Amino acid sequence: MAPSSTSRSTRKTTSRTRFAIGVSTIAITALLSGCASGGDAAPSGSAAAGDDAAATITFVGYGGGGQDAQIEAWQEPYTKEHPNVTFVNTSPPDVAQVKAQVESGSVQWDVMATAPYAAQQNCGTLFEKLDLSDVDQTDLVEGTVGECYLGNWINATPIAYRTDAFPKGKGPKTVADFFDAEQFPGQRGIVTNLQNGILEYPLLADGVKPDDLYPLDVDRALDKLDEIRDVTTFAPNVGALQQAVEANQVDMFLLPDSRLVPLLQNGFDMTIVWDVTVASLNAFAIPKGAPNKQAAVDFISSVVEPEQVAKISELLGVAPVNTAAKPKLDEFTEQVEVYGPTNTGETVLQDIDWYTDNFNDTTTKLTTWLAG
Repeated sequence: MAPSSTSRSTRKTTSRTRFAIGVSTIAITALLSGCASGGDAAPSGSAAAGDDAAATITFVGYGGGGQDAQIEAWQEPYTKEHPNVTFVNTSPPDVAQVKAQVESGSVQWDVMATAPYAAQQNCGTLFEKLDLSDVDQTDLVEGTVGECYLGNWINATPIAYRTDAFPKGKGPKTVADFFDAEQFPGQRGIVTNLQNGILEYPLLADGVKPDDLYPLDVDRALDKLDEIRDVTTFAPNVGALQQAVEANQVDMFLLPDSRLVPLLQNGFDMTIVWDVTVASLNAFAIPKGAPNKQAAVDFISSVVEPEQVAKISELLGVAPVNTAAKPKLDEFTEQVEVYGPTNTGETVLQDIDWYTDNFNDTTTKLTTWLAG
């Protein structure tokens, strides 16, 4: 039986059974940019292609290769089945911008990539409550469907390092090693987005057991981060950290699977550390008052179909939200398969309920610490 989304348990990552998700991120532009970004069947409940009303869906993603993959995996198959629907793509997703649009009564966005907590905390005020009753949830990972969001993939953010930065076999092997600047000198790289484990990893390094992470001790996490502050690049988003990695500006880093894949494809020599890995759910939400709400609902419903889920996993290396999906991973995406045999450690699934309840205080503490 799959655990609930508030479960504190972890699972060996060789397990291919369902698992619960809880996620978080910081709801300001720079910090929301932390995340990276199948088939042709229309979702159940969608109108047949010939019955679609004409609509142009404004889609707000994280940009870069991740958004290109979403266009290929989701938008192109959807428009093929629904020829009266077109897409306008923009970025980045920004809750503050949604708030401005809603309050001004001039909502322009239809679908926005976000962390589930952002949609939950602003459910019914900034984001539409969604009728997803037509979505077949039989094979969906528990936590994929929320009152104001629909999950689309699972991101893992493992520790990795430049292989040439350490003598053979002498690189970090554990989370604790990442925080040991004396034994493992070098510049660290961390994304300031809550969704990428900036609080979980220091607590794990400080001896907190994976089962005991939640409720998070935020002060303790920040105290541990203080120990490596002087040797850490705190990047505002995953794109910025990926660029720093490519430029050899950091030696070890916390970077999502979807951003590790293009590095591997380009021949970047790095080693991924499978000790304890933080994973999180990425989702879609619809701004309240979206001009094309029904078309947006129909579209996001399609992305959890097995073929679409498989396709995005094949392109980005992210984990599926539909257990019926059977992605055919290549030599690069296999290397970041957090719920596959490559991961010989454990996986921590972020607790969406805790983050929703504690987002404001946590955001304030982290932002203040970063500014200090």
